[in-house]
Amino acid sequence: MSPDLEFATLHQLAALIQKRALSPVELTTYYLERIARYDQRLNSYLCVLAERALAAARAAETAITGGHYLGPLHGIPLGIKDLIDLAGHPTTGGSILFKNRVAQEDATVARRLAQAGALFLGKTQMVEFAFGGVGINHHYGTPWNPWDSFIHRIPGGSSSGSGVCVAADLAPAALGSDTGGSVRIPASFCGLVGLKTTFGRISNAGVLPLDSTLDSIGPLTRSVRDAALLFQVLAGPDPADPDTWNQPCEDVMEELDGEVDGMRLCLPREYFWKDVDPEVEAAVKQAARTFADLGVRVDEISLKELDELAQLRSRGTPIAVEAYARFREHLEHRLDQFDPIVSARMLDGRRMSAPDYFELQRAYAQLRRRTHRSLQQVDALLTPTTPFAALPVGEVDREDTYTRVNGLCLRNTTAANLLGLCALSLPCGFTRSGLPIGLQLIGRPWTEARLLRLAHAYEQATPWLKQHPRVELFS
Repeated sequence: MSPDLEFATLHQLAALIQKRALSPVELTTYYLERIARYDQRLNSYLCVLAERALAAARAAETAITGGHYLGPLHGIPLGIKDLIDLAGHPTTGGSILFKNRVAQEDATVARRLAQAGALFLGKTQMVEFAFGGVGINHHYGTPWNPWDSFIHRIPGGSSSGSGVCVAADLAPAALGSDTGGSVRIPASFCGLVGLKTTFGRISNAGVLPLDSTLDSIGPLTRSVRDAALLFQVLAGPDPADPDTWNQPCEDVMEELDGEVDGMRLCLPREYFWKDVDPEVEAAVKQAARTFADLGVRVDEISLKELDELAQLRSRGTPIAVEAYARFREHLEHRLDQFDPIVSARMLDGRRMSAPDYFELQRAYAQLRRRTHRSLQQVDALLTPTTPFAALPVGEVDREDTYTRVNGLCLRNTTAANLLGLCALSLPCGFTRSGLPIGLQLIGRPWTEARLLRLAHAYEQATPWLKQHPRVELFS
């Protein structure tokens, strides 16, 4: 087996496969063996699809040997969050309520990846029905953040298993979903790149919904270039999802290495800095200086819209109402089968009257329009992704702690969802105890290419891409 495989990026693996220095079967076997060795403790996969993965790998190997190479995802194994349908397999949404819900066809995102030659190692763990930012699941167990082998730390949610499997090299990349931060929070806590796409960029057809006005599929990867590649494959209109933007996606791979000199980054003075750990704040502000060294114009900005967002959030968000409406029947008749930390938040959604809900939605829509206008001259906002690094599960999973910590995990990320923006999290340093710190870039809708270009330039100028957890300690 090639010594280059450990923590290799998608692009490194693709180069090996293309020149036939590595076969898809060898690569798939490598990941399946790592899953068997380490995942009993890490618990990142809910279901491992070994037979399916090996069959797809053999088919890819035959095609490539025959001269039918499809591109950089051909023969590459991925993890996929267990709210995305794969035909013939259960889509549980992280809940025992749906443990026997077998998908009849592939979700659009799964089909597009398969058409590009990718294959799936398994369905990854998640917070029940994607409703939580900490990453805890009391039904199937909480995945173990691989950056600390001694203390069980939160992985971030709701795409907890996708974050852990990529960070621990049990897959080179994975798909998650982001309704309020569920891609970016695990990216922050697990030292990864996580892209929250503009709502409507990527199809949600075949994806178990939480809030169908906010849900966004996005990749978790070990490099910005890999995130750009998956975005390029996944984005675009889909007749099966009328919410997708009816425009082809620009070539983000072509723009990735473009100049950042003269672009403008702003640190908002409001909203994002409350209760931020000093180590996190220092790392993010050092990142701002790195961007300035790259020729990016970096300054501070005051956005009154952020104060308005804080006021609106005190009145509520549409997510709890949408979640209650979607799962109302189950909540009323099978409440005892819910994870209580999820059902309690969903039940909050029934307190809001219909007139109040529609008025709240109108207020958010107006705020989004004003925010988009205010950001016309800004390429991206620069903030901490989460206010702190990963905390011990034992400190968080308590009745007197969970709600507060979950709210703090979600505060900085949910802003992008509620304001209709796109966003990306990437590593910007480590705490003194060796835990990753996440930097968030937030851009106007449909500007993923700009975010990826900025993030790629920063990644190339810093050493964080080369640091990995000591997974061997979990065997």
